[in-house]
This record gives sequence, C-alpha cells and structure tokens, in this order.
Amino acid sequence: MDRLQSMKVFQRVADEGSFAAAARALDLSPAAVTRLVSDLERHLGTRLLQRTTRRIALTEAGDHYLTRLRAILAELEEAEIAASASSRELRGVLHIVTTPVLASYFLAPRVAAWSRRHPRVVLDITADAMPQNRVEEFDLTFLIEEENFDANLVARPLMHGEWILCASPDYLARAGTPREPQDLREHSYLRHQRRPSGRRLRLLPEGGAGEAVEVDVRVTLQSQHSDVLHRAALDGAGVALLSRLLTAPQIATGDLVQVLPDWMGGRYTLFGAMPSRQLVPARTHAFLEFLREPFEQPRGLLRRVAV
Repeated sequence: MDRLQSMKVFQRVADEGSFAAAARALDLSPAAVTRLVSDLERHLGTRLLQRTTRRIALTEAGDHYLTRLRAILAELEEAEIAASASSRELRGVLHIVTTPVLASYFLAPRVAAWSRRHPRVVLDITADAMPQNRVEEFDLTFLIEEENFDANLVARPLMHGEWILCASPDYLARAGTPREPQDLREHSYLRHQRRPSGRRLRLLPEGGAGEAVEVDVRVTLQSQHSDVLHRAALDGAGVALLSRLLTAPQIATGDLVQVLPDWMGGRYTLFGAMPSRQLVPARTHAFLEFLREPFEQPRGLLRRVAV
C-alpha cells in the first residue's frame, strides 16, 4: 500500500464529501479512490468513514485522524518545497473559502495578477454564505465583519472600510438623487437581513463625528446574501448599503454612484482567517501579503492595516 497516497486520497474524500468528487479532483477512477481509502482503514484497523447510498460522514476516529493528517501532509508539502534545489517558486494548491460577493468582487479581479507572479500556485476558491463555519477545512477564510467582531479564530486583519449607500445611474435618473438622509424615505431600499430588523436605516456622519440619524425606508428587496443586493443595485433596483471595498471598481467606472457621500452605515474589517498559527504554508503567507498590496482602484478607498 502507498500509505502517503492513501492519506492524501482520504483527505480529499473528506474535503469533497464524496468518493466520486475526490476521484474527479485527483484524476483517479472512483474504484481506485475507494480501494485506497479501504487500504488505509485496513492498515489502521478502524473505519474512518461511514458510507451510505447518499452521503459519507467521518467516524469519530476518522475525524481525529483527519485533524492530525492535515498537519502532517502540510508539513510534508512544505518540506518538499524547501528541499527543492531547482526552483524557489511557490507551488501547490491554496484552498480558500469566502462569501460569494467577496469571491466575485474582491478575489476574482486579483487572480490574473497573482497568477503572473506565482504561476505554479493554483487558487481553489469556494463560495459559501457562512464561511466562518468552515475555517478548519481551508487554508484561508476571508470574512468581512463589523468593528465589534470578536470570535475565537486565528484571524489576521487585512483592510478597514465603510458601508456606503450606492445606486446605479439609471435608478437615480428615474427616482432622483437623495440630498439628505430623510430623502431616502421616497426611495426603494435593498436591505441586508443581518442588519437590525424593521424599516429604519441608521446612518453615521462619514468622518465619524456627530450624531447618527435614523430614516424610515421602503424596503423593496431583502436578502442575507450581499451579492444579491450588489447585483440588484447594479441593475437599478434601488439604493443599497454596500462595502466601499467591493463597490470601488463600479464607482470608478460609473456603474454605481455613491449616494449621500457625507454619510455611511458603519465600519468593517476584512479578515483572513486560518485554521492554525502553526505549519502555515509559504503560499498562504504570500497570498495574504499580495492582497495587502495596492490594487488598481481609486486612491483612498481602502485603509490597509499596518502589521
């Protein structure tokens, strides 16, 4: 039995959630994947996976084994890279999970520049509405959280930003441009469901000094997915409170307009979370540093975090 290959195959089956998906990812036959996992279970003398006709699940022994296995395989991969005398290039696969809106509007625009710099590092990006629940499964998890965010995560702050009001030029041409917060009462509002319930929008002065105001708004769309609101705002559905970080390219091109620029909905931080502080691959460090570099968008839209 090729124990190392069996270990790698078992990890991929656990990550993919099925033998068939793991076989496709590894370019192996489903029969080969099944055999390798069975060989590993016989070698260990315990069952690692519970198999049914619809799904697989880790046994208690499989869960403990997988936790230690991830660290072992990561260390082996780093040792191989360090021992390579022919090249100092970074290589391998960087597994990332983040929200759909961050995947589309923050990470995807940066892929080309990253690939030119590190062509042998593959970015494997998974979109999940609740990525904070899957930190242990991925090399990196990207989250946008409010200022008071406090969680038991190994998370590195990357950038600070603000929630700003945005609408498309077409919508503003039809409905008019608000000049003060109370004008929003006459507009269609696209509401994120994680914000306080009800039909009142709380806004703060852009500079942070001064009294907050609350406005009764007419909600025409609400969703727990920021990408739904972002797309709807681009298509002229109404006014939405969106991330300055993610709307910067559309504001620069004129596809979105910042409404009431003297007001904001609050501040947030973009975090890069990791499953552990130990055995962090070099490509993970490199990608975090890459994201902190200036990007081709208007100056002053982001405040990078000094570390």
